[in-house]
Amino acid sequence: MRTNQRLAQLWLDALASELGASAGTLATYTDDLNCYLSWLEENSFGLDEVGLEQIRDYVAALDERDYAGSTIARRITVARGLHKFLIAEELGSRDPTAHLAAMKRSRKLPFVLSIAETEALLETAHKLAADPSVGLYRQAGYARRAALFETLYASGMRISEALSLPSDAAPAGTCMLLVRGKGDKQRLVPLHERAIAALALWQRLAGAYSGGAPSPWLFHSVRNGARALTRQAALLEIKEAAVAAGLSSPERVSPHVLRHAFATHMHSGGTDLRVLQELLGHAGIETTQIYTHLDPSRLHHMVRDLHPLNVESTSAA
Repeated sequence: MRTNQRLAQLWLDALASELGASAGTLATYTDDLNCYLSWLEENSFGLDEVGLEQIRDYVAALDERDYAGSTIARRITVARGLHKFLIAEELGSRDPTAHLAAMKRSRKLPFVLSIAETEALLETAHKLAADPSVGLYRQAGYARRAALFETLYASGMRISEALSLPSDAAPAGTCMLLVRGKGDKQRLVPLHERAIAALALWQRLAGAYSGGAPSPWLFHSVRNGARALTRQAALLEIKEAAVAAGLSSPERVSPHVLRHAFATHMHSGGTDLRVLQELLGHAGIETTQIYTHLDPSRLHHMVRDLHPLNVESTSAA
């Protein structure tokens, strides 16, 4: 949106001319502003249309991209500064950040589903996908939902990575997916049999509905295979499934929650942090280490079972 770009540039100009901001500061602010403006454009919002709810959605979007807490805090500060400038210059009618709590993040522990809750979510999706009485179009949509959920939970990939998978990413008999992650880095992620079967059902039903017309995307619109499934549609579908599954906090469930569930459940099962780092595509081990805080019982059991001075483990040996 050109209006958004023009208003943002006015603020940058004011920072440079009136406040004497350094070139380095302006470069950082420009990068953070572009992130905000890109999100607004993706969601078709003008700056004067943004409210507190949209600002919170933006924070959630930043969190889903695994940015460091300091980066998220800075980008919110930049958005806040822009809106305050627009109010002061009478170029905006409201400040959507006025009631947004200040960012105080060392690293917030993510919301995680239990194994039982995750199974309930997946089973609900599979039940709908197996019902032909709803018609081919709706059944194909439900099959896509089940395939997406299974893929996210089987691999731990980001929703953006899943939605950008090409149609040939999951050929018949595959048990691994090649994912292109942050910084254009590639990694292999595993698929279990249930995810493979869910993908096969989705592809079969999508092909039956379209008459075999090819699509460039693995997850795409049922009606128009040329259009990839959007992040907004995926978010709506998982929230609907969470309600249908009777989860206690469906409003907190998002596609990214399945990534957290994968990582937490894998770590609880004994997966090494370095292996988990590779599977998740984290640049540094410090990001992966958050999952040790989500399951402190595992650390207790490791000390109990492996420490050489533990009486029980010594006597058992």
